[in-house]
Amino acid sequence: MFRLAAILHLFIGTTLAGSALIVALVTGHDSVSGLVTAALIGFVVSLPATYFVARALFTD
Repeated sequence: MFRLAAILHLFIGTTLAGSALIVALVTGHDSVSGLVTAALIGFVVSLPATYFVARALFTD
């Protein structure tokens, strides 16, 4: 399950971090610290999301 989660995390993490960056830019947080914070928030949120998706796929 770890290999599946690692591969999924590449895609889920990139997607959520990119979405958080777009939200930060749209809301006017265009400084470096605002963008890095948004990317880190997206990365952290992707960890439990990856776990739940991998668990759902692995148990089937």
